[in-house]
Amino acid sequence: MSAKTASGPTEDQVEILEYNFNKVNKHPDPTTLCLIAAEAGLTEEETQKWFKQRLAQWRRSEGLPSECRSVTD
Repeated sequence: MSAKTASGPTEDQVEILEYNFNKVNKHPDPTTLCLIAAEAGLTEEETQKWFKQRLAQWRRSEGLPSECRSVTD
């Protein structure tokens, strides 16, 4: 099985994304997102999409709604 699939980042790219998600920021600002994308060799759109999906996954694992609209939800 190949690490790179047509629908997602390679294993190395995921490692970079996961590191930034867990150690740097779960909600990167546009500048940080651009730097992460450059480091991983992905487009900003791909990187933003990955962070959005990963954040939803993390929220579910924490027992939170996948999208948070307000503190009172």
